[in-house]
Amino acid sequence: MHTPVILYQFTLCPFCNKIRAALDLKGIEYETVEVSPRTKVELPELPEEAPRKVPVLRIGTDVLYDSTDILMQLDAFFPNEPQLLPTDPKAKEAAEEIEAWVDEQFIKALPTVIYGSWSNAARAARTIGRASKFGFFQGMGVKIGGPAIMRLVAGRILKKAGRTDGGAWIQECLDQFETWLGESKFVGGDEMTLADVAMLGGITCVDEFPVYNDILSRPKIAAWHQRLVAMRNQAIA
Repeated sequence: MHTPVILYQFTLCPFCNKIRAALDLKGIEYETVEVSPRTKVELPELPEEAPRKVPVLRIGTDVLYDSTDILMQLDAFFPNEPQLLPTDPKAKEAAEEIEAWVDEQFIKALPTVIYGSWSNAARAARTIGRASKFGFFQGMGVKIGGPAIMRLVAGRILKKAGRTDGGAWIQECLDQFETWLGESKFVGGDEMTLADVAMLGGITCVDEFPVYNDILSRPKIAAWHQRLVAMRNQAIA
């Protein structure tokens, strides 16, 4: 019997894109529920200690939360290939460290470029409004009020990180990722890991923004990205 899998998400959330990428790459069928970033009423009942944040993944009666924890547990629920966690202890540790870096650096830097200008913030609001299933007035609220809020978020992230240039931050992240990638197929070697999935999720969430082409203008990253996209398309075909 097929176990129902439901992902509670926010369209432009890179952490949600991480989980979608992992589910797709493992060939897992799932449904999505778009969660209002303001009310979050669409979220399922969560454990008391769980933050009311997306992504949340329901697998049958099990409810998982936190994107890293979800990735760490997917192999146990779905032991089919590809595995997200290497069996070698050193490779596993390296994959976990890079996945954490993606969250703390690359993904954190993304809003500073996709929300950093009025045109990009407006584009983000339109994307959210188009992809969501919110009612008319809530959808209009996102489109009208969203850009100002998004610009504010971008500024706060830069200030907290002690930075002034989101674009430069992104380029530093890409330099680091290319160093880890080296001449390998994937960031951990010949096999994909949750580190690759995390980076793919971050890149995928900006595919409607100019920074996407900037990222893929780097041949090494473009080749890595193409391999993962081909795997993803084959898994969900």
